[in-house]
Amino acid sequence: MTAVNAQELKIGFVNTDRIFREASTAKAAQVKLEQEFSKREKELMDLGNALKNASEKFEREAPTLSETQRNSRQKQLMEQDREFQRKRREFQEDLNTRKNEEQQVVIERANLAVKRVAETEKYDVIFQEAVYINPKHDITEKVIRSLNSTAGK
Repeated sequence: MTAVNAQELKIGFVNTDRIFREASTAKAAQVKLEQEFSKREKELMDLGNALKNASEKFEREAPTLSETQRNSRQKQLMEQDREFQRKRREFQEDLNTRKNEEQQVVIERANLAVKRVAETEKYDVIFQEAVYINPKHDITEKVIRSLNSTAGK
């Protein structure tokens, strides 16, 4: 039997979901998005509430309105609803676009932090996805610390 001199493989695992929840760059991106979109979100909520109130008022008053008035108000409500739906879609699309842009920045910085930790501690491979990982191989905390220590630099 021949003896094989196998060099031990040093592996690590990074939980990207945890990085998005806990890293200061990810938290800062979330705050930035909230500040950027909070005014539009409030306007959208106000518009939705106004539409709901107008619809409820119409339902209450409909029996006392003439057919012409009822049709006119119904048409007006439908137009307001279409406008509300359009604004809501635009808001969601804009938010998703900005969220993706901010996440990309976090991903790029996280990847640099993973590389720093891997090179410093001589890891052979770092996984981001795995069906199972022994917790002793999880280096997420080290990556978050590295990422946080370089935040804003």
